[in-house]
Amino acid sequence: MITNRESFLATISQRLGRNAIPAEKLERKWQYSPQYEVLKDTTQDELVEILMEQCKNIHTDIAVISSEHFSETLRATIEKYGSGSIMQWADERLQTLHVSETIEQLDNTTLHTWNPAIHQDNITIVEQANIGITYSDLTLAESGTVVLLSAAHKGRTVSFLPTNSIIVIPKSTIVPRLTQAAQFLREQDHTPSCINFITGPSNSADIEMNLVVGVHGPVRVTYIVIEDI
Repeated sequence: MITNRESFLATISQRLGRNAIPAEKLERKWQYSPQYEVLKDTTQDELVEILMEQCKNIHTDIAVISSEHFSETLRATIEKYGSGSIMQWADERLQTLHVSETIEQLDNTTLHTWNPAIHQDNITIVEQANIGITYSDLTLAESGTVVLLSAAHKGRTVSFLPTNSIIVIPKSTIVPRLTQAAQFLREQDHTPSCINFITGPSNSADIEMNLVVGVHGPVRVTYIVIEDI
């Protein structure tokens, strides 16, 4: 039960110089919004260049390719990481890129796909995986950060339990910075149970200021940017 609501709001309105309590929510109008000005007029090609430069700072490998070269780039990255056990999201976007078919052609490789039906057994598999493959919903050029929205078929652990991580990034989803990511998330019909902002492998320098890469999560990360999707 709410008591004294009207008198309480009336007192606040009076202190704010209003004669009455507003009947509806007032729209906020900010005099300055500098967050929207950073990289405001940057083209998509320029955003890719910014992302590539930032990847040097976050110790992340990046390949910018067309979709026709995706399979060979994925194959080369997997072989560089030593093949072995691989866990991927059960994501139709990865299916469109024929990820499963590419991996099944490789030697010394076992592919697992996240399966909501087996529940906790997914964790047992993914924590032993050498490589995890996910798909970025949005990527921030300024910081080199990928945004992964979890779902029943997109387990959150696939991006951080395996030793190595491969993240597929459509060029069309690269945005300037966190400002655009916040706006993107506000526009979603449903908020996922988990939203991961991942900026390459972890960088820790809290012990005698010596930088160590990959202390938490994957030791190595590769972004594969596909230009024509």
